[in-house]
Amino acid sequence: MATEQIEISERLAIPETEIVERFVRASGAGGQNVNKVSTAVELRFDIAGSPSLPEPLRERLLARRDRRVTSEGVLVIDAQRFRTQDRNRQDARERLASFIQASLSVPKPRVATKPSYGSKLRRLDQKKERAQVKRGRSTRNWE
Repeated sequence: MATEQIEISERLAIPETEIVERFVRASGAGGQNVNKVSTAVELRFDIAGSPSLPEPLRERLLARRDRRVTSEGVLVIDAQRFRTQDRNRQDARERLASFIQASLSVPKPRVATKPSYGSKLRRLDQKKERAQVKRGRSTRNWE
């Protein structure tokens, strides 16, 4: 039997053994069903201790300022949008995949630039024109 995996990209997949799912009662609307059935899913994924994540990706994920990541480096996703446990489970896995996919691309470093000489002159000319317009509005002594 092959182990199940969550596909993130062509080269990255997370095995089910690294994911911890807990089923809890959902809050909100749902009638009597909400009091009886544990349909909400709490998915936990240990980013800091996952052997399947490459080191640069792990660092980018942990560097993100996201309230779902605990101080120990565990991502916690609560899924309770749907009325069935299976659909909430699927939703939580999709959200895990999209969270990781968002950090797959390496951000391009910003190159500091300076404004050109021409752009400085144009800005100053616009300021002079605007000042002239405002100066023309002032009240004068019309004697």
